[in-house]
Amino acid sequence: MTSDLEILRRSRALWNRSTLDLRSDETIAQILDRGEMDCWRALYRLAKGDPELRGRMVRIIHRVPLPLPRFWLAALASLGEPVDLDAPLPSYEDSGV
Repeated sequence: MTSDLEILRRSRALWNRSTLDLRSDETIAQILDRGEMDCWRALYRLAKGDPELRGRMVRIIHRVPLPLPRFWLAALASLGEPVDLDAPLPSYEDSGV
């Protein structure tokens, strides 16, 4: 069975990186933005056991325009992370991405 970290290391979302560094907000943002379904599942499983990662993901979602911000907030809320689903979020459409 492939580990979650190995799945993330192979993600196409990290095309411009030579290593996976989950301490980097930019790396997490790239996975949230451009990751494949398997990578999203792996990141969710890692976040399940890591409150610091969950908190950082919430902060990233509130700062970076992402394609599925409410989905990710709901997923993090399901793990017990306090989130405000009504808070305004950066618009992916207005970012020019």
